[in-house]
Parts: sequence; C-alpha cells; structure tokens
Amino acid sequence: MITKMDKYTFVLYQADVDNFIEKIRSLGLVDITRSSRPMDETSFKLYDKIKQCNALLKRLENFHSKEIKEGESIQSDLSNKGYRELFTEAESLFSEYDSLIQERDVLSKERVESEPWGVFNRGDITKLEELGLSPHFYSVLENGFHDEWYGQYKIYELNRFAGRVYFVLLTEGEEDLEIGLSETKFPQRSSLEIDSIITEVNQKLDSIRIKLLALWLAKDRLNLGINELHKELDTYFAKAAKRDEVEGSIALLNAFAPCESHASVMELIDSEGYYYIHEEAKIEDNPPIKLKNNWFSRLFEPIGEMYMLPTYGELDLTPFFAPFYMLFFGLCFGDLGYGLVLLIGGAFAKKKLKEYRGYINLVQFLGLGAVLMASLSGTFFGAKVYELFTLPESINNLFLNDLQMFWFAILFGLFQIIFARVLRAIDSMMRFGWQYGISNIGWTLVIIWAGVAYAATMIPELKPSSLFNYLTGGLGALMIILFSETGGNIFARIGKGTFALYDITGIFGDLLSYIRLFGLGTSGGILGLVVNSVAMNMLGIPYVGWFFTGLMLLVGHTAVLALSSLGAFVHPMRLTFVEFYKNMGFTGGGKAYNPLKKL
Repeated sequence: MITKMDKYTFVLYQADVDNFIEKIRSLGLVDITRSSRPMDETSFKLYDKIKQCNALLKRLENFHSKEIKEGESIQSDLSNKGYRELFTEAESLFSEYDSLIQERDVLSKERVESEPWGVFNRGDITKLEELGLSPHFYSVLENGFHDEWYGQYKIYELNRFAGRVYFVLLTEGEEDLEIGLSETKFPQRSSLEIDSIITEVNQKLDSIRIKLLALWLAKDRLNLGINELHKELDTYFAKAAKRDEVEGSIALLNAFAPCESHASVMELIDSEGYYYIHEEAKIEDNPPIKLKNNWFSRLFEPIGEMYMLPTYGELDLTPFFAPFYMLFFGLCFGDLGYGLVLLIGGAFAKKKLKEYRGYINLVQFLGLGAVLMASLSGTFFGAKVYELFTLPESINNLFLNDLQMFWFAILFGLFQIIFARVLRAIDSMMRFGWQYGISNIGWTLVIIWAGVAYAATMIPELKPSSLFNYLTGGLGALMIILFSETGGNIFARIGKGTFALYDITGIFGDLLSYIRLFGLGTSGGILGLVVNSVAMNMLGIPYVGWFFTGLMLLVGHTAVLALSSLGAFVHPMRLTFVEFYKNMGFTGGGKAYNPLKKL
C-alpha cells in the first residue's frame, strides 16, 4: 500500500532558507519539492499544446519521407493560414487518414471472404426470398460435389475457386434438407462491389496524402509557431514567478511527509516559529511515493521499483503480484534440486552477509517457489524423482507430464489475468464509483466463458449449458458494451463499448505469453538431464572416471543453475509488468519518497 502524505507549504525569508533546510535534514522525514516554475492550468495547457504540435510536425516529417513519390511535385498555397490553423488541419487530416486506412483493411478482409463466391447481386437473393424460396449456401471440395444433386435439389453453382465448388440450394417453405453438408456464411457484398468501395477509399486517401504533403511544405512556419508557443509559455512563467518571490525577500517551499510523522514535524516547526500551511496531500499535488507493506510483500518491492512506482492514490500492486512472481519463478526454474540449493544456500549466506538479509530472504522465497512448482513435475537435478526413488504407484501418478505442465502454465496465466480484472474492477469501484468497475467484471465473465468454451473443444464433458453461456458470455459482453465508456450519450457509449470488444485479441495474446513458464522450466530440466548424461558417460574412464563425473556434475549443474536463475528472474518480471500490470490498468510514474537527511 501507499503511505498517506501530509503537505506543508512554508513561507520563509530568503535569509532563513539555509537554516530551515538544516533543521529539516536533522528530522530526516520531510521530502521538499523545489520548483522554479509553477505549473497551473494555463501553463499546463500551453505545455500540452507544444507537445501536440511537436508530435504533429514529427508525424508530418515521417509521412513525407514515406509517401512522397520520386519526382513528384506538390503545389499548394497555404500562405493565408496561421500556424494554429495548419496544426488543426493536420490533426484533422491524420484522423481521417487513419480512419480510412482502418476501413480499407476491413474491406480487404471482407473481399478475401467474398471472392470465392464469384460475381453476384445481393438483390437477386432478396427477390428469391420474396418468391418464397429459401436460399442455402454451401462450399465443398470439387471431388465432394455430386452431379446427381442437380436432379435431387434446386442447385445453382455460383463459382469454382481454389479447388472448391460454391453453390446455392433453393427450398420452398418448410422443405427438409438432407444434403448432409453444413451451410456456409454468404457474404453481404460481392468482390466487385467491394473493389469499387476500395477504389473510392484509395481516392480519398490519395487526396488526403496530397494535402498532408502540402502541409509539410509549410514546415518552417510550423516551426516558428512552436517557437512562439515556447515564448508564450516562458513569458507566463516569468510573470507567475513574481507572485512567489516578492522582490526576492520571500521564499515558498512545498514539502511532504508521512501522516504518521506529523507530530514530529509539528514539534520542529512550532519550536522554530516557522509560518506554514498544513493540509492532507491530494492526488493533484503529486506527492512522493512511500510504500508500506507486510514483511513478505516488502521483499518484492525492489522488483516493482525496477519498472516504476504507482502514482499517489493508485493501488500498490506489490502485495498482489508477489505470490504470483514467486510461483512463476518456480515454474521457470523447473527443478526441485535447484530450489533446495537456493533455500539452503540462502540460510548459510544470511550468517555471512547480514547487510543483504532482505535480498537473501527474497532468494529463499524464490527457492521455495521452485520447490513447490517443480514438485508438480518431479524434476530433481535434471532427473525425475520417480526414476531415482522407488515410490508407490499412487504417488507416481500425481506427477504431471510435459503436456499437463503446458496446460497448467496456461491455466495459471488465465487465473492471473482474471484476478487482475477482478482486482481492477474492485479498485475502480472504490475509487471512482460502481459504474467504473462494471466493464472489468464483464471482461472477467467473458474470459471465463471463452476459457470454458475452448476447453470444451477438447473435453466434451465441459460443454457449457445455454444458461452458462448467457450468464457469462452474453452478460459479460453486455457489461463491456454498456460500461466501457461511462460518459456521453448512450449511443456513443454503445459504439465505444462494441469497439472495446476487440481487446479480446489482446487478452488472447497475453494468455499465450504464459507458455514461456512451461518452456523455460522444461528447457532447464533438459539441460540438467544433458549434464547427468555426460557425467555418467565419464564413469567409463579408467581409474579417474569418478573424479571427472563428480567434476562434471558440480560444474555443469552450477552453470545450469546460474542460467536458469537468470531466465526465471527476468521472464516472470516481464509477465508481471506487461500482462498483469496492463490488465490491472496500472498507470505508474510516481516519484520515490526521498526525505532530506543529515549527510
């Protein structure tokens, strides 16, 4: 969790600043923020505008280098437009250009699906339906198409494409079909119609391309415009600074300290008679971040800090990813023996390296994770436990084979993604309101439904009921559509929510990333097996075979241990920072709490 902070604003004479800083250093509790330029709403807008203009100018440069044709001459008169109008026009054109590119991609995919059906008129299908005929569309391999069907059914061949026959079968009323084929989805538009639309889109894109290339010709004026914005911001800063300086006689310092240290800070301030304003720190104050976790989660704080700290008011994810990281490390490590080495080695190291006790405790917990996870497959220094020891058959059957370990890694990843979505929903509801968490509850239901539906393709007994489909897939999709956007009119919310369903592809990609847990664990076991095999072959060396066998086992397993440790440390970190943090909606970017202390 994140420690709550108090904010103090001190008003001092310039002559008292040095003495004040020394007093604060002796306390060792206060983080002072020094800012020579105030960032209020006006300056923030100016700064944001400069960033937007720079980004647009850079995109225009990249667009020009990619889209300009050799020998092409672009002519345009933009002399009557100011730089603000030019930037606005560029932003609008890029937005339209991106939309058209996306539309063309969709049309191209639709054309691929429509082309095999040949040339057709959708209106003819409608006319058949008005006459009481029901069209049924089929696609079958050429050697699976039987000519006798022409005498049995009203069949019309539409096209032959890539070794398949595409045809329509017409029925009247409730006539039963016994052709023995599954119907195929018929496209809404023919490839010729789609080609015509694509041509129109390409013409629009080319028109926008010319306009964007013409805007690049005005790059000097755009650069001058950005320089004017910089001057405007500097001028505002210069005027705003006068409020704080009062002809250099008064200094204002903003400081932050944990709420629990308020009594100590007040004792110092009151004893010295400094004038101050005290208030509870708010998110917009951007206070420094000090984490406060239990003894277990605190071990994993250095791992989280390697990425970034949360912002003030955001949820600290350290307690939530710590157990996953430990177990993910164990899956990647993949060897029970190596895990015991970390556990036992850590116990000896703590006696010699007491100053690194926290890091050694972390290593031991990672070793414990390796012992727990490697026990599933029974790998012990590259060999299998049931090969080294005689165990009852009932115990041997408990060990998972490679395929089972593969699916265990996938299911473990699925559980973490679901956990992240549920946690995000709860956090959003607590921080912003109930409606902000509904979409993530919907995602949780959809992910569960998709997981069960996929499992049912391999295990028929898991086939979900219609009620389950409605309560998970249907209800979840409805929650996503209605609550992915919480503001605006209902139609805009539905549109954005429908588009948000596309994120299911990203979740599927996230899930596949967890295969690395199985891959790394298996590769480590194979390397250990290779070391054992080479070492055992050395026993045949006369007289000194035992020596080289022992040496090979020691050196080989040490090397594999080091290599496995590196992979098992890095890849769970990647799963944490990319998959877990993303599904949690983590923002990050907080600055660490760094109080002034005596040198």
